[in-house]
Amino acid sequence: MKAVIQRVTRGSVEIDGRRVAEIGPGLVILLGIGPGDTPGVAAKLARKIAMMRIFGDENGKMNLSLLDVQGAAIVVSQFTLYADTRKGHRPAFTDAAPPEIASPLCDQFVAALREAGIPTQTGEFGAHMVVDIQNDGPVTILLEL
Repeated sequence: MKAVIQRVTRGSVEIDGRRVAEIGPGLVILLGIGPGDTPGVAAKLARKIAMMRIFGDENGKMNLSLLDVQGAAIVVSQFTLYADTRKGHRPAFTDAAPPEIASPLCDQFVAALREAGIPTQTGEFGAHMVVDIQNDGPVTILLEL
């Protein structure tokens, strides 16, 4: 499982011109799922993200977690994180989990974030989405479990 987490001042997701998710300060999480991923991996990654200290404290040091700052999250399924670009100029996505595996695991990841106390919104699995991210810092971190 791979996640690109971006600390944001605000973020939103639109599908066909309608806004389906919107947050203020928090994280936009682009989530890629591989064929070998499991519910346990999803839960572990969600806990790690909820507790990752990437928000500034009173001294500007990254010592606070999403839980500490009472931020929110948007999760966007992103199979393109598994792009294989080693050959040619057209990425292959054969390393990404098929939708029947990825969709339930994405839902389980979102549920684990919510269980950790993070208000979490989502895009729509498989939809063409316009994701608006106002990166704060910028802070962008790639996680892979």
